[in-house]
Amino acid sequence: MAIVTISRGTYSGGQAIADRVSKELNYHCITREELLAKTADQFKIPQEKLSVAMASKPGFLEGHKLRRIHYIAYIRAALVRMVKEENVVYSGLAGHLLLHDAPNVLKVKVIADMEYRIKGAMERDNLSRDEAIKDIKKTTNDRNKWVKSIYHVDRNDPRGYDLVINLEHMTLPTACEVVCAVARHQEFQPTPDTQKKMTDLIFASDIRAKIALDRDITDHDIEIDADGDTIHIWGTADSLDDADRIRELVRHQPGVKDIESHLRAQMQTRLHW
Repeated sequence: MAIVTISRGTYSGGQAIADRVSKELNYHCITREELLAKTADQFKIPQEKLSVAMASKPGFLEGHKLRRIHYIAYIRAALVRMVKEENVVYSGLAGHLLLHDAPNVLKVKVIADMEYRIKGAMERDNLSRDEAIKDIKKTTNDRNKWVKSIYHVDRNDPRGYDLVINLEHMTLPTACEVVCAVARHQEFQPTPDTQKKMTDLIFASDIRAKIALDRDITDHDIEIDADGDTIHIWGTADSLDDADRIRELVRHQPGVKDIESHLRAQMQTRLHW
């Protein structure tokens, strides 16, 4: 599996590049809608709830037992399985972050000047100029807040990407040619080592999703890594009981032979301070 993620600003032309690149490279183009449908089917969750979790402002879902962090765990688990099967282009919100620790990922950011985006909004959605500007600003602001609340990073920071394409200075065909040339480079092609890393990532993501499915565990600060049949658990549990529940759940997952727990409990943290 080779992976290209296309991140973009609202109406910046990212989807058009994703479509062209996928056809040129003969990669499967995964859209946000396809990913949510796959996740909904795999975890038996209404697709509209997943859609809200991928777009809602910070705090919208907080306080519910099934929180945003759970939906993200399900979406990530579904996505890493999808990209394992074939070479893909993923054009959706936070693809470079959902797959931040996956190998062979070419992370592309597509930007464009405001006039390009306004024109795209007016043509695609039949908006007036004022409506287009308002929609672009609102959607951009919501997405910036979403990424900040989940991943604590600025999604517009160029350091989060391998390649930034500016459609103000480059045509779509040229942009496609540039992305394809980089994607074909050996650095972004699979090897036996990267295949093993992806297998570990799928294992870890599946376990993280199963923790999220357990409504009795508070798991907002839990991360899972896998190295073969050894699972590493990181983060802070709300209590010693939650930490024990997490370790016990992981221990009983098929394929797990050893656990390295680096969990801390809130009680321990408070006592430390």
